[in-house]
Amino acid sequence: MLSFNFKLKKNTCLAGIFFFLITITPLLSVAQKPTKNQKREAQADTLMKHEDFGGAALLYSKIIDHTKEKDKKYYALLYKRALSYYRQQDVDRALNDMDAYLSVITDNSKAFLLRALINQQGGNEDQLLPDVDKAIALGNINPQLLRWRATLLLEQGKYDEARKEFLSIKNFADDPELETNLAMAYHSLNQLDSALICIQNAIELDKNFLGSYLYGASFLIDTEKYSHALDYLNQGLTIDSKNGTLWLYKGIVLIELKRTDEACSCLRKALDAGEEDAVDYLKEDCYDVYKD
Repeated sequence: MLSFNFKLKKNTCLAGIFFFLITITPLLSVAQKPTKNQKREAQADTLMKHEDFGGAALLYSKIIDHTKEKDKKYYALLYKRALSYYRQQDVDRALNDMDAYLSVITDNSKAFLLRALINQQGGNEDQLLPDVDKAIALGNINPQLLRWRATLLLEQGKYDEARKEFLSIKNFADDPELETNLAMAYHSLNQLDSALICIQNAIELDKNFLGSYLYGASFLIDTEKYSHALDYLNQGLTIDSKNGTLWLYKGIVLIELKRTDEACSCLRKALDAGEEDAVDYLKEDCYDVYKD
């Protein structure tokens, strides 16, 4: 029996969706004469707006270095500098600032979200869920954040919790990616029929979403329902005839169905499309094709 490890799509859009994280210092009234540090902060905020994150970080650092009292203003500057480090992908410095900030300021949902994004950037997957949970508990119920939490639960093997979260989100926002994630939760709970219903829902929402066909076929391959899997793969290939993964899966299915010549042709196409996993199958089942 073949077994497939499912890799979830990362939430690469989150940084853009949640880039309300920056806070800009209120303008001083005309009667107030700005201090040197206030001028620097205004300059740094402007640099952030223009995406000069390195320049902004340097200015924030100058202010922090000359700040004697560790009051709320000091920690607000740490937050801003952490954000500038995050945008530079300087994970260690960003985390140092956010850890210091959150050791004192514990009621800012945006700060927990920022630290989660920094940890995601640094590949610290085990650190994400606690901060996402805290951000939500503090009142941040952005639908994309709720979806991220559900995906994290799925990645951590908390399949039933993930299923419940995805079903809750589906009540007010549905799309093929959500249905596919929900299908993965059901599949992981050994509820194949429910998983396939979700896959069909995903296809009805957007017939061009390739993930539906790939995961639907994968579930069926994993349960040795090869003929049904082939239907999904053929549908996917009508949408993207150059997709190496679809050709790979089709080749695997055809091997299991004892249609070796067709399988070898598919595996060759998979390899030509850059799917290196086809090599082992070609060597084992299609040596004549592979050596050519």
